[in-house]
Amino acid sequence: MKLKDSKIAILATNGFEKSELFEPLDALKKEGAEVHVVSPESGSIKSWDNKDWGESVTVDLTIDNANPADYDSLVLPGGVINPDLLRINDDAIAFIRSFFKRSKPVAAICHAPWLLISADVIENRNVTSYKSIKDDVVNAGAHWEDKEVVVDQGLVTSRNPNDLPAFISKIIEETLEGKHKGQTVDA
Repeated sequence: MKLKDSKIAILATNGFEKSELFEPLDALKKEGAEVHVVSPESGSIKSWDNKDWGESVTVDLTIDNANPADYDSLVLPGGVINPDLLRINDDAIAFIRSFFKRSKPVAAICHAPWLLISADVIENRNVTSYKSIKDDVVNAGAHWEDKEVVVDQGLVTSRNPNDLPAFISKIIEETLEGKHKGQTVDA
């Protein structure tokens, strides 16, 4: 129960990679965190699983009802559809930026670094991503590394679902570190 008294947001919409949302959600809850799925849509959102639509997850809060100040960290699952839809949503981008303004940990996997690019928070950062968006990440000014997990000042990135164990471990570590440093307290 390392994350007892921690509150974590997972920002997603329809088309999120199934394992990249459900595995962190389950693992973080098992560690005692209160985890909210935040989305532009209310009700539920549907995953993408291999080559077709998969399991749905219940949305806890819509973006307009979620306050980033209430959370200790943010998780951004990938998939292709999910970040592509979110990166053109001004509220989603503002939500992401607010975690960086407060120096709170943010974890992005697979294609989710597209969101970091759109939020203009990736320049001069060491990151990784799904290999097909490497050029996007590099062109946005980041330093791309081919590793299962890269951490840069509270920013956790991973390449794909195979990296989930390392990704989840670092989310937990960075959330605890952020709380220890008092980064989750608003000034």
